[in-house]
Amino acid sequence: MDEAGEQLRWGVRRRLEFIDFRLFWDGRFNRKDMAETFGISAQQASVDIGQYEKIAPDNLAYDPAEKAYRRSEKYEPAFIGGNIDQHLLQLIAIENQWIRQEDSWFRSALPIEVVTLGGRPTDPAVLLRVLQAIRNRLEVVIEYASLTGSPQPSRIIAPHALAYSDERWYIRSWSRDHNDFRDYKLSRISAVADSRPSSIDPSLDFEWAHEINLVIVPNPALPPERQTAISAELGMTDKRLVHSCRLSLSFYLMSKYNLEIEPGVLDPNKQQVVLQNRDQVIQARAAARQLSKEALARTQGSDKTTSGP
Repeated sequence: MDEAGEQLRWGVRRRLEFIDFRLFWDGRFNRKDMAETFGISAQQASVDIGQYEKIAPDNLAYDPAEKAYRRSEKYEPAFIGGNIDQHLLQLIAIENQWIRQEDSWFRSALPIEVVTLGGRPTDPAVLLRVLQAIRNRLEVVIEYASLTGSPQPSRIIAPHALAYSDERWYIRSWSRDHNDFRDYKLSRISAVADSRPSSIDPSLDFEWAHEINLVIVPNPALPPERQTAISAELGMTDKRLVHSCRLSLSFYLMSKYNLEIEPGVLDPNKQQVVLQNRDQVIQARAAARQLSKEALARTQGSDKTTSGP
């Protein structure tokens, strides 16, 4: 895309993205498609098409028989190349009925199957109260279904962030019961109530605040050709991927790929990549967690002294 494409107003750019989208996914579009999608006149649609042709003249050709524009053999994405994954996620959302097909730019449903166990949908009332607590630094009482089987469903937490991993949303929070920072799965919270101002400083959550590089390589026990394929799939450089993430979230990434397990314990086909700095990551996470506990204890001790007689 030339520099002109970078200077477009938002509304015009969206319509040119639509042209690019339809050329990419459907191979064709016409003025009526644009007029109906954006509520514009046929004349404005023609102006937008002309603008697109100036930016990407080799991407489309007019078919007078169909009265439509077709994708050319020389087509290259001019506007949507950097966010193709966004559109793939829309396909998943349509399949899972999170959004309606007519709310997307897809002309018709594509053959797609999403393999997932699903789960309870997010309760908007719960999410709203959680967001309010994060923004306003509040403590809240939640009703939580814990995997530990605790007979006490209520928890008092002070949430300060959201996290997402492997199709699950988590609430990063301080826990009054444990006096530390931990994650609560959003889908297990059935109710949120009784908010009040929190005195907990989220910056004391050192597991959240600090990042670490995960140094990931193909499992050396795999044949060389398998290692090469895995390296290409994960976009490694010289069969090495350095991925930075928050200490608190490294747990989920390690669990997903069996990176927390020492090499040699599992069949290499079940552990296709290994973590070269596994011990460093585990130790850093434990150290950050301990530092948070100590900092919280000092802060709360100071508060008691200050408020004492």
